[in-house]
Amino acid sequence: MTSVPADAPAAVPATVPALAPPAEDGAVVVRVPFDARAALAYLATHVVPGVETLTTDATAPTGTASSATASSGTVERLVPDDDGGLLRLVVHLADDEVSARLVPVPGIGTRPPGAGATSSARVVELLDQWFGLGDDLAAVVEHLRDDDVLGPFVAARPHLRVPGHVDAFEVAAQTVLGQQVSLAAARTFTGRLADALGPVRADGLTLFPSAAHVAAADPDALREVLRVPASRARTLVGLARACADGLDLRATDDPDATRAALVALPGIGPWTADYLALRATGLRDAFPAGDLVLRQALGLDKPRDVEARAQGWSPWRAYAAQHLWSGTVLERLTRAAASPARRRSTARREPPPG
Repeated sequence: MTSVPADAPAAVPATVPALAPPAEDGAVVVRVPFDARAALAYLATHVVPGVETLTTDATAPTGTASSATASSGTVERLVPDDDGGLLRLVVHLADDEVSARLVPVPGIGTRPPGAGATSSARVVELLDQWFGLGDDLAAVVEHLRDDDVLGPFVAARPHLRVPGHVDAFEVAAQTVLGQQVSLAAARTFTGRLADALGPVRADGLTLFPSAAHVAAADPDALREVLRVPASRARTLVGLARACADGLDLRATDDPDATRAALVALPGIGPWTADYLALRATGLRDAFPAGDLVLRQALGLDKPRDVEARAQGWSPWRAYAAQHLWSGTVLERLTRAAASPARRRSTARREPPPG
């Protein structure tokens, strides 16, 4: 069970994201209840090498236990612009404040460097997709705080939010490549995919390949490049082809149809489909009941028992899952940061994506 810090907030105000005046560098500043440490711990174990960079107030390399216990940091990546250009998204995370700016990359696409201004609405949209800044945390806390299992987690981290992604296909690809391997291995495989098929490199970063790029790849050739099982490469290409043909992982109008389309693909089962509903689609009632870490946290062996236990957490089951994942990961990483020997063993035994 997670202990409750003495200075943990007793309640979360019912607020919507507040735009502060722009920073001196033109960054959009959003002030909203936000747990930077939990978000950075998630990023430290999920950023894709070459696609994203993460710097924190900790001095350890990204992905290590010490880097995952930082309380502020900056993550950067490339995102395509609507007019064919390329932008560098720079996001700084701190407790209760997230700031971001979009910087045009010179020489990419038709957009002249410095021409035009990206609206603050676009920046806020990206931040909401990535960090869930639009969610009503007061409603989440009110609904979950009295639960015997979740109560201590919610009391300890009332400002925790559910991370998503700015690129639905990218998180889907990483999830497939992360099946039955550690988080570190998933990052490595996804980095190899970007390095092999990424269409653009700029400012030391690679733009992650689109579904169409991956769909055109030969699965056998991709297997050799990624160094993954042949079945995993086929699943990845099959998913890419489905997305290139119109499967919209962001669509929220018929989530059951999206789930059915996913599980119909060879190599994609209920866990992957439910996890993508949470991370890619952003459904706040999504809950991957078959997840190993969730089953261990609840002391239940069968997914149907986990599903039954989670019914009372609806319509915020994604938050329930994130609290259990974050509580488990933060506790483990904090212990590992205090012991170099344990840090090494923890990296080898990291659970599937959480």
